[in-house]
Amino acid sequence: MKGEIRIVDDLAGPSARLRALIHWGPVALYAGLIFYLSAQSHLDEDLPSFLDIFGDKVLHAVEYAGLGALCYRAFRRGASGLPASRVLLLAVVAASLYGITDEVHQLFVPFRESSWQDWVADTVGAVLGAVGVMSCPAVFSDTAHGKTSGYSNRMSE
Repeated sequence: MKGEIRIVDDLAGPSARLRALIHWGPVALYAGLIFYLSAQSHLDEDLPSFLDIFGDKVLHAVEYAGLGALCYRAFRRGASGLPASRVLLLAVVAASLYGITDEVHQLFVPFRESSWQDWVADTVGAVLGAVGVMSCPAVFSDTAHGKTSGYSNRMSE
């Protein structure tokens, strides 16, 4: 049915589980990396010094641009029948909600601060990452590797 959300094309069998792992595994790994970095009490001391030229908010945006891009890829490939505009919204909302949980997590980490401004930077980054992937389908497309996926990024689809 058009507009119906299905996470995988075939809900049974090992190939469906493999496809789900391929689509969502990178999202889970990247979210785990964010969680690990957020759990570090003195992360600023562990980062390379050249990153000091970028503000904290820029680093948040870059970090969540990656998550937004991966979420877009997972929703676009893993949910059949959804238009790109809906996938974009789902990807940004998912990454933004994870940003909220990340800020709550930091409340419990010694010497870390939580702020709504960090969450805004996370959300802006998620938008940039998801829009970037949507605008450049060859980045995550099977067609870039000689395969056909039936995957389109046009907003009207």
